[in-house]
Amino acid sequence: MDNSLLLAKFWGWYLIIFFLILSFNPKRIKQIFNDLKDEKFLIISAFLAIIIGLLNILFHNIWAPNWKIIVTGIGWFALIIGLALFILPKQTVSWLEFINIKLVQTFYILLLFIGLFLLNVVYAIIPY
Repeated sequence: MDNSLLLAKFWGWYLIIFFLILSFNPKRIKQIFNDLKDEKFLIISAFLAIIIGLLNILFHNIWAPNWKIIVTGIGWFALIIGLALFILPKQTVSWLEFINIKLVQTFYILLLFIGLFLLNVVYAIIPY
């Protein structure tokens, strides 16, 4: 299977599952931000984001003007957030909390649509 399709499946399902979990249990996101104040959880989260972002970029760093740039962008975003959490933990956590408070509904709906779009690319449910 092509790396692009595999990663589109992975990120599509991940984003939809993430959206559903946060929609049905909004207290979970508050718990995550509280846990980010713990150094151990923060370091583990930063390392996981760096690893996931770096693997995504190594296997899929395609800057073509089509749907593949979304998969590449997700990888770069994960890497940048992971590095920011590791290098500037307090500033990054406060920035993420600010984004979550101000743009929570917009951000989660955007995640849902990106996930649906990626799954539509893979499974061709609605031809475009």
